[in-house]
Amino acid sequence: MTLQPLFPETISAVLQGASDRLVLAARSPATLRAYRTDWVAFVAWCSAQNVTALPAQPETVSAWIASRLEQGRKAGTLARGVAAVSCAHELAGFEGFSRSRVVQDALRGMRRTLGTAPTRKAPATVDLLRRMLDVQPNTLIGLRNRALLALGFAGALRRSELATLEVGDLVPQEGGALLTLRRSKTDPDGAGQTIGILNGSTIRALDHLAAWCEAARITSGRLFRSVDRHGRTGESLSDRSVARIIKTAAEAVGLDPERFSGHSLRAGFITSGAEAGADALLIAETSRHQSLDVLRTYVRRASLLKAHAGQRFL
Repeated sequence: MTLQPLFPETISAVLQGASDRLVLAARSPATLRAYRTDWVAFVAWCSAQNVTALPAQPETVSAWIASRLEQGRKAGTLARGVAAVSCAHELAGFEGFSRSRVVQDALRGMRRTLGTAPTRKAPATVDLLRRMLDVQPNTLIGLRNRALLALGFAGALRRSELATLEVGDLVPQEGGALLTLRRSKTDPDGAGQTIGILNGSTIRALDHLAAWCEAARITSGRLFRSVDRHGRTGESLSDRSVARIIKTAAEAVGLDPERFSGHSLRAGFITSGAEAGADALLIAETSRHQSLDVLRTYVRRASLLKAHAGQRFL
């Protein structure tokens, strides 16, 4: 596997060692891209402040956190930025900032200022998904989007998983198919996870998928691909493209696209399952949640009004 340099040329030489390459390989491509963006931002900020970026002083990193906080950055973005800067220092042979009291105090102050409650995007629940499917045009792009939305929902898939699916990952079975995910967020080592995909009578994910593959003449390789304005298929979609398709579909049915994300299909399946009274363990078989505590947050949100304590007297 060829790894692209994570950071600018100021420390690119350090990335040539086998040990450093293994360190980078332990991180997902999405994380590496984010780290590079954060590192470039940190170097630019240090240059503007006329301070040294490598090695940086803990007070410099703390001031950078404060500066980004004033710019309205979210808690997760700020924490990731510190992780990127710390990683850059460790790769270059300097001490990171995970044990720096100055930096950790700044992060704690940031969390107290912003709070730690996650910003949850809206789930594309089954009724909403049906509307998203119905508004897709009968074009090659529409067929692809319909297949992507339906399969993403039916398999509770992440956007990164949808982007890397291949034709051979689906094995037809009576009433559905077995889908093998070669690598995912909860399986970074690539052991593989297999889930069942029901075609069903409402979403009909496999029917939509067959229509897309037939129209695009896809028999092998990546399942979801770009389509140009002339109706020609191209490269495989990126995970960002998957997120844009979901947002565009939400906007097409009159909803605010900013409320939706690449996670909305996955959240929609879980929420719909909880609203239908499906057992949490059965939901987890499809969603592949390693922690039922995380899954319970969806189940609880879906049942806040259905199983309310005041149902019999309010």
